[in-house]
Amino acid sequence: KIAIISGKGGVGKSTVTANLAMTFATQQPTRGIGVLDADIHGPCIPKMLNLKGRKLNSGPNGAIYPVTGSLGIKVVSMDFVLPNDEAPVVWRGPLKMRAIQQFLSDITWGRLDYLFIDLPPGTGDEPLSVMQLIPDLDGVIIITMPSEVSQVVVKKAVTFARQLRVPIIGIIENMSGFVCPDCGAKINIFKSGGGKKIADDMVVPY
Repeated sequence: KIAIISGKGGVGKSTVTANLAMTFATQQPTRGIGVLDADIHGPCIPKMLNLKGRKLNSGPNGAIYPVTGSLGIKVVSMDFVLPNDEAPVVWRGPLKMRAIQQFLSDITWGRLDYLFIDLPPGTGDEPLSVMQLIPDLDGVIIITMPSEVSQVVVKKAVTFARQLRVPIIGIIENMSGFVCPDCGAKINIFKSGGGKKIADDMVVPY
């Protein structure tokens, strides 16, 4: 059970979560892979895994099943219960915590060997709910961009995980380079080295 977090928005948490799920499913095809999209207000996982427009599956005796995508990846997201793409989720903290609790306990997930949890930015309701509802979380992966602004905010996610005594698997620096398709040159549009600097400063794996 691995949560993907960041103190900063727009750093690519959902992209990393989707890529992790696809990689694990490709390299270990006999394993059960699940993704919980815990971003209640801005769920992105269904789009990234080509599952837009799908709904949670109902079964006998009131059972609710995840949506199953390519390579057998099981996905649960708020996007699967909204009436359309324009419908906002106007909820306060307790309702969001209840939704995440239901996603974890009321969904008939079936066999899972790996569960990746995509969290919204910050250290508020959703991340706190997941940390409290999954007391044996195996760890968190923290995503950052190379920018100095991202470094300042993402350090808070490291402290957040430590305060809740959740193991930190490591920091990933996303968007650290663009490789030109014509000449092959690598261009650091957003600079580089921010993730390594956080890892060094906070003494966590990079």
